[in-house]
Amino acid sequence: MNWINFNCLLIFKRSILNAFLLLHMNELHKESSPYLLQHASNPIHWKAWNTETLQKAKENNTLIIVSIGYAACHWCHVMEHESFEDEAVAKVMNACFTCIKVDREERPDVDAIYMKAIQIMTGQGGWPLNVVCLPNGKPVWGGTYFRKNDWINALQQLQQLYETNPEKMIEYAEKLHEGIQIMGIVQKNNENTFFSEEKMVDLITKWQKKFRFGIWWLC
Repeated sequence: MNWINFNCLLIFKRSILNAFLLLHMNELHKESSPYLLQHASNPIHWKAWNTETLQKAKENNTLIIVSIGYAACHWCHVMEHESFEDEAVAKVMNACFTCIKVDREERPDVDAIYMKAIQIMTGQGGWPLNVVCLPNGKPVWGGTYFRKNDWINALQQLQQLYETNPEKMIEYAEKLHEGIQIMGIVQKNNENTFFSEEKMVDLITKWQKKFRFGIWWLC
């Protein structure tokens, strides 16, 4: 075999390998964020946060999983290894959910909205930030780090609830959305007289009491 033929064969093999790798990657391989690219080879059908993804979730009437993290986050990597690289987890997530990965350093606006939701529901926040939303993007349940089995069980219960009693989830999401808006008003008006500091704290505290951590509060 001469040198030209050898190079041609090498290029052909690389092309085949690249095509094979692309077949086993999700849509995140198209992104530029280092954090999103880390998840491009996950068996989960991750999508980026964009108008097209959100519109498809509405059209397909699927619950949305929004998972937010950043490249230097230790527990983000732990959950990826334990859950997002796992075929059993991927099977559950891919079957019924639109799965969106977000880099908080790339989209701090998205991170801020869902962080408020988690703070209302659980009284705390952090990363990874994992939220399940209605097809319109309004959050209904979530938390930070989850063990594999807890994550699977939670998703299965949420999907079952959405199939059997969607009205309950919609009602809950609307209340939570109102709470997020209140928190936004509090932050924007913390220097005017419309909301006193005492009233701000009282409003948020009342909303937090309505959102106990766990799916069973929805049932």
